[in-house]
Amino acid sequence: MQGRFVVTGATRGIGRAISSRLADAGHEVVGVARRGDPTFPGAVVVPDLFVAADRAATIAEIGAAGPVDGLVNNAGIARGASLVDVRDDELDEAFDLNVRTAVEFARAFSGGMAERGWGRIVNISTVATVGLAGRTTYAGAKAALEAMTRVWAIELAPHGVTVNTVSPGPTATEMFEAVYPPGSAARTEVLSSLPVGRIGRPEEIAALVAFVCSDDAGYLTGQNLRIDGGRSLGRGVMG
Repeated sequence: MQGRFVVTGATRGIGRAISSRLADAGHEVVGVARRGDPTFPGAVVVPDLFVAADRAATIAEIGAAGPVDGLVNNAGIARGASLVDVRDDELDEAFDLNVRTAVEFARAFSGGMAERGWGRIVNISTVATVGLAGRTTYAGAKAALEAMTRVWAIELAPHGVTVNTVSPGPTATEMFEAVYPPGSAARTEVLSSLPVGRIGRPEEIAALVAFVCSDDAGYLTGQNLRIDGGRSLGRGVMG
């Protein structure tokens, strides 16, 4: 089934790759992002997702333009700090963007999916939820999202709506390359944690998300699909 998909965090990195892959599959894509992109394969709404009123206005604008058949909750923020250095404002930011935004978008659009008897919700998490030093806020928020995936899957399964998590490992996005530049000691340490011996590509994550959003994945729900080069198998300590 081809439908209308909303992707948050849509104009950069993994979100951009997901949006392009869904558009290539014939879906109408509505991107939600902090900045626009004239080359984006669909419409883009540019709110500040840290602001509750902006989130509500964006949801209303998207809903008024037509039914939503799928939702990819990709927007997120990763702050690095050890436990003793975690700040309250960073904790609030992590849960506002990674959890509250996902809940509000899913709450708004899942009812229509259930009424029509078909829908896909994909929550993008991270391999950091298996354990990564310095990721209290990010891993904690994403772990909450993983738990909600299972709850939503149970509630929506009778109505033809699937809900799954996709959890990437280290992926060559603009943000990753800035923090772990080629040749750096930090990048070498990340690579040592990956049994496949390389960093993932956004297009690989997008391919998995596109499958989860397809008709062929109708029997798949409530799952956390780790696409992490083997990082979660426990070989290393970085992600």
